[in-house]
Amino acid sequence: MDALWCVVPAAGKGVRAGGDRPKQYQWLAGRPLIDHTLERLAAHPRIAGLLVAIAADDTHFAATETIGGKPLIVTVGGGERSASVLAGLHALPAGVADDEFVLVHDAARPCVRAGDIERLVELAGKGEGGLLGAPLRDTLKRADAGCHSIATEPRDGRWRAFTPQMFRRGALAHALRLAAEAGIVVSDEAMAMERTGVSPLLVEGSEDNIKVTTPADFALAEFLLGRTR
Repeated sequence: MDALWCVVPAAGKGVRAGGDRPKQYQWLAGRPLIDHTLERLAAHPRIAGLLVAIAADDTHFAATETIGGKPLIVTVGGGERSASVLAGLHALPAGVADDEFVLVHDAARPCVRAGDIERLVELAGKGEGGLLGAPLRDTLKRADAGCHSIATEPRDGRWRAFTPQMFRRGALAHALRLAAEAGIVVSDEAMAMERTGVSPLLVEGSEDNIKVTTPADFALAEFLLGRTR
């Protein structure tokens, strides 16, 4: 399979992370978080170029035409992740055909491992696409409105979803448009594809592929950065 383009939605505010700017621009190991993510993606031989979808009023992104020797394109995203991904798919170079696979990766996942990306492309590329994830290993509780545990839920067959996620450009754009037209906010690309009858392949990845969400996550991500390649 040829190298793939990767769409990185980065228009969110990340309010749970606190701070005076969106979390993707907060400092991690002396640099904006998103810089680490983009450089790690660009360093992978499976990735041909990067498309970053930012907010219309973004004043933080340091635009550049290339990163790590790979082309980098910037477009305006939307109010929801799904809208940003769709905008990114539309803004990809015309040479990326509808039946070609594309990757989608969270801007706030700077610790993704190269081996996991390789495995995802190899395995999910044999079908209609898939996503990195990990089987749920903790005991799962259901809580009431007061945060009291009221039941223990089965964890068999349940996975945590990571990124990258990989689907064909045209099929994913169609799935995202259908969800938007139905008024459904999908939490990830796999959810949009599931609504069209596709069963994405779950490819087990490293659990240190964390999504930076809270202030405490920055310290953990900094610890992991030098240990995940």
